[in-house]
Amino acid sequence: MADTGVVETLLRLIEKVDDGVDSLEVAASLGVDHQVIVGAVKSLQALGDIISAELRSSKHWELTEEGTEIAEQGSHEARVFSSIPLEGLAQSELMKLSFGKIGFSKAMSNKWIRVDKSHEGGPRIFKTVESIDDQVREKLLLVKKANTAQLEEKEKNELKKRKLLSEVTVKSYWISKGISFSTTITKQETELTPEMVANGSWKEKKFKPYNFEAMGVAPDCGHLHPLMKVRTQFRQIFLEMGFTEMPTNNFIESSFWNFDSLFQPQQHPARDQHDTFFLSDPALAHEFPQDYLERVKKVHSEGGFGSQGYKYDWKIEEAQKNILRTHTTAVSARMLYKLAQQKFTPVKYFSIDRVFRNETLDATHLAEFHQIEGVVADYGLTLGDLMGILHQFFTKLGITKLRFKPAYNPYTEPSMEVFSYHEGLKKWVEVGNSGVFRPEMLLPMGLPEDVSVIAWGLSLERPTMIKYGINNIRELVGHKVNLQMVYDSPICRLDPNTA
Repeated sequence: MADTGVVETLLRLIEKVDDGVDSLEVAASLGVDHQVIVGAVKSLQALGDIISAELRSSKHWELTEEGTEIAEQGSHEARVFSSIPLEGLAQSELMKLSFGKIGFSKAMSNKWIRVDKSHEGGPRIFKTVESIDDQVREKLLLVKKANTAQLEEKEKNELKKRKLLSEVTVKSYWISKGISFSTTITKQETELTPEMVANGSWKEKKFKPYNFEAMGVAPDCGHLHPLMKVRTQFRQIFLEMGFTEMPTNNFIESSFWNFDSLFQPQQHPARDQHDTFFLSDPALAHEFPQDYLERVKKVHSEGGFGSQGYKYDWKIEEAQKNILRTHTTAVSARMLYKLAQQKFTPVKYFSIDRVFRNETLDATHLAEFHQIEGVVADYGLTLGDLMGILHQFFTKLGITKLRFKPAYNPYTEPSMEVFSYHEGLKKWVEVGNSGVFRPEMLLPMGLPEDVSVIAWGLSLERPTMIKYGINNIRELVGHKVNLQMVYDSPICRLDPNTA
């Protein structure tokens, strides 16, 4: 709402005249900015037909900043003329003046000065007339005094070309009395209330007309799921650290790549039907790199590469079974085998995608979740390198308090569980698993003996809860929830095999 005093003053001015007033003239007479008067006009228009306001446009000429300077100090050419003494002035000295270059060319065109290039001290400038008439300044002074009508269009355009004048479009309002004109402002009602209807007061009140052209309140639109937000952040972090994304578009995997290639024995509980989804059609895979398959079979059943193996009868029929992959480490195995078939160069891989477990759905278990995995292969990597890269990785995510705990995994040795301190729960919670891939997994692939591979994995769901915090989780759910219940729920599921 505009200033009440300005509105009332404007109404009194309109009351005194018959035809109306110009908003620019009102602003000048009151000594206020024109936009203040425009605001008052808009406020009065919103109250109904108190005033009538017609928008008008007019053009006028104004001095530019350079034009204002010339009107005060004289044109460049006139100042050049005034700077030249009777004995002349070296051209080099004249060009050092701020107005020298432009003024010199204009004064030469007007034939006010001449240049003696044969002078022994170098080119020298002399006056050719005794006095001059600075018409440019005189024209600009006319504009400054609002006497632009005395100038011809050609003269205005010349000054505009020299960027001394600019044509400005001014918008103003012609304000006159409206149908419901009054110097007393009565606030219009915007809402018909039950009380007005009950006591009949609505009959005496003035209501603001509805604006059916106004934009309504913008409806709530869809939003990215928190998991997708954090997934994008994880991916960006990996890319910033120089990792390459692995192709993870094969949800169906053979047991060989999902288990056997990782040195996971065929009698391992995770390979049981209670933990894995097996496919019925196609039930079996048939294409494997045979030489690699034989090396995997040997290291399982007989040992090798410094290991005694598991000492059991390894069966191809078990390795052929097709499943829904239980982890994206199967993709890492394929990528490392592919790497071993060429001249080794250090690599850094990552993947973020869905994995599947044959779980009974309840408050803490889901049949699928998202796994994040990072793999680094290089010469001489140690557990210290793994801890360092994990600190760097989680710090970029905003998780700085980390702890590591020794653990067991079939295909990594040594192995570590990764814990982060949760400010909401006020305790340390597990956020991932990590380790150094075993030689029994890497050497059958054909990788050099002095190459180490460090890796870590975590679910997308649990760091999402840690990063977003319990308050945001509560907002997503829409009501108060128990902290531990949220942490144990499927959205925060880390690993169905270990939970």
